[in-house]
Amino acid sequence: MHAMLADYEAGGIVAELLTDWPNSIQRDAVGLRLAAALHFAVLTGRNAALAAAYPGADPDWTMGKVWPVAARYMQGDQAFVYAFIQSAPQTNEVNRSLILAPGFLDLAARYNQPLHMLELGASAGLNQNWDHYAYDAGAWQRPGNSDVLLKTEWNAPIPKNLDATVQIASRAACDLNPIDVMDDDQALRLQSYVWPDQPHRLRRLQAAIALARQTGLNLEKADAADWLEERLSNRPKTGLTVVYHSVFLHYPPMAVQARIRDAIQTTGAAATKDSPFAWLCFEAEAYFGGLKASGKMVSRLQTWPGGDVQTYGSSDGHIMTVEKA
Repeated sequence: MHAMLADYEAGGIVAELLTDWPNSIQRDAVGLRLAAALHFAVLTGRNAALAAAYPGADPDWTMGKVWPVAARYMQGDQAFVYAFIQSAPQTNEVNRSLILAPGFLDLAARYNQPLHMLELGASAGLNQNWDHYAYDAGAWQRPGNSDVLLKTEWNAPIPKNLDATVQIASRAACDLNPIDVMDDDQALRLQSYVWPDQPHRLRRLQAAIALARQTGLNLEKADAADWLEERLSNRPKTGLTVVYHSVFLHYPPMAVQARIRDAIQTTGAAATKDSPFAWLCFEAEAYFGGLKASGKMVSRLQTWPGGDVQTYGSSDGHIMTVEKA
């Protein structure tokens, strides 16, 4: 990011690529978009010189060695890089399932009903498979039936119901620009958003993609508010409907955010004992009346009838550690 900024301020290739950028460069996470374009060129073998300079090939890499090669690559493949960065970042960090899982397990134990899961802003939809993943939070563990192992350091209260039996009746998800991991090129694009000096995250993502290709995913291209309103207006009469999402709410415009909240609150108000409803998310606490300036993100569960709220922990976007909420 420092190298990109210096190049931008000097009028280099980064400045050329962003001359006509229509929105806020910071809000649009253009630095991450550019970093992903470079990593994609490495993962696909699009540029051999760049691949040779990257951490995967050179354990003694330095930015002093990498950046000149990266700048030359962007200059020579400018049209491709420009086209690549038009799409918003799609990380689909599956480790976020780790901070959502305690909420899912509480719901399974509390209601003893099949779950109808609806995920918003699902990216590639990999967190639909949360119940197949194995969990190692240091302070607690839960086995899975796949090769995907999620790990963190858990410094919050130990979750209850870790041995709950989960029944999932249906899984569905939406994203404005979903990534189809069944397509090799799109799967590589998803991997490109992982920082190249974090091989453990890349391996975890690759394992989650392999699992998704076995299980299949129900992922639709749709506006989150439109999709949620339609889904909730026709939700099943039996079972527990669960709306969930993670690090999503800062992407939609405020009007869309408001429609999502209204749809959830309206459905919650109409929920009954025989047809309960839940909202589970991992988002900045500011969206729920917390301190906006703190940037703190919390795992939060709200259930109806009643509207009771429970929190599980706070963490960063990659769930490296979990602290008390």
